[in-house]
Amino acid sequence: MTWSFPIGRLLGSELRVHATFFLLLAWIGISAWTTGGPAAALDNVLFVVLLFTCVVAHEYGHALMARRFGVKTPDITLLPIGGLARLERIPERPGQEIAVALAGPAVNVVIWAVLIALGADTSVEALSDPTATGNLAGRIAAVNLALALFNMLPAFPMDGGRVLRAALAMGTNRVRATRIAAAAGQVVAFAFAFYGLYSGNLMLILIALFVWIAAEGEAQDVSMRDVAKGLFLRDAIITSFEPLAPEDSLHTAGQTLIRTTQHEFPVLDPDGRLQGFLTRQALFTAMAQGETGLHVGDVMTHDVPALPLATPLLKVLEALQSAPAVAAVDPSGHVLGYVTSENVGELMVLRRPR
Repeated sequence: MTWSFPIGRLLGSELRVHATFFLLLAWIGISAWTTGGPAAALDNVLFVVLLFTCVVAHEYGHALMARRFGVKTPDITLLPIGGLARLERIPERPGQEIAVALAGPAVNVVIWAVLIALGADTSVEALSDPTATGNLAGRIAAVNLALALFNMLPAFPMDGGRVLRAALAMGTNRVRATRIAAAAGQVVAFAFAFYGLYSGNLMLILIALFVWIAAEGEAQDVSMRDVAKGLFLRDAIITSFEPLAPEDSLHTAGQTLIRTTQHEFPVLDPDGRLQGFLTRQALFTAMAQGETGLHVGDVMTHDVPALPLATPLLKVLEALQSAPAVAAVDPSGHVLGYVTSENVGELMVLRRPR
């Protein structure tokens, strides 16, 4: 995810933080300082840090349960509106998906129960002023219970929506089940947005926007993967392209960009074997920084998958999650063409049932 950077690895997954998270911390700290002084600022910032620690624990609940079913979690990103565990794939067996979905809220319930057992005060009186200092354990306990309940709403992209989708998939196909759960998510998003506008709650409006976009994205992704079943890399390959060589100058690459409609350029050695890919964005960045003396090999992406033509398109889609393109090669390793997310999406539109 752009604008995020790694802060370490934990339990096999890279932990990342989005830059806007620090803007949230700064905004909360400054707001609390102006109303209650440095003690209030420190208390509120500490509360947010502990809250997002619980969010990370929630995401690791998903990740560790998914690992039991052979699904890896490359990274977990901390965002101002929550956390995001990027699973390699969503288990398609309904029982497995339900287990993965429930694991996150279960972590929040465990944290709540432990804090209650340790004497945390979650009475209405103690929590009546959300900006008050003190009673940190009670506030953390209460917000963990709220997170568990919120995430169990039966609507995408919340965990309850995934449980709903898995339950529906037991009696209908996965695409239809996803569409129903996504529609429920968009209804919830509309309700959040309406109440956010009515109450002047900007955060609720942002959450509504995220829920709406995520629900729509999930429905499109599942529909695309359903269409991709039975298709192969050869069905989506781009065979008409202009390659570049590692020793070509960036000026040559720029002229090729203007002359063609390509956004990505295979970088080949003299024998036609893949060395990497030069993306349009990498070229723009290098030129904007005045690096005109560099060569294509200096700024190209090296880790690009090279797969045979008979590779299932579902495997290609997984590879495209972390690469700008996938090269199609013959048994000798010579590049025959390539695919990108854009042209795979075009194929999906053409093949998608009306």
